[in-house]
Amino acid sequence: PKDGIDFSDADLALIMLGSNDLLQGADVETVTARMEAFLLKLDLSRAVLLAPPQMKEGEWVWKTALIRDSKALIASYKALAAQLGVKFVDTSGWDIDLTFDGVHFSEKGHRTFAAKLAEELE
Repeated sequence: PKDGIDFSDADLALIMLGSNDLLQGADVETVTARMEAFLLKLDLSRAVLLAPPQMKEGEWVWKTALIRDSKALIASYKALAAQLGVKFVDTSGWDIDLTFDGVHFSEKGHRTFAAKLAEELE
């Protein structure tokens, strides 16, 4: 395994990260570069990059720039996945219900996410 990351017993590695980086003030380019560095530590033939759904206004998302950046992250991840030859899943059209914070899935959102992901991976 590269750098100690071993998922040889797994069929797939599903990766959906980046929203918290944006919340901490990182820009889309930085988040994408971090994701690239992370992906390059994995067996890319079994990696699946999922773009987190676009944020919405909420307690943690009060700046329109965060909503804009979360949308831009989707396109940036799509380009990265194409560059690396990694399967890409865009969750933005899944109508995932988010909680009060504007970032995290509600209980209903988790059910929607699980159902849509199962469809996508079939």
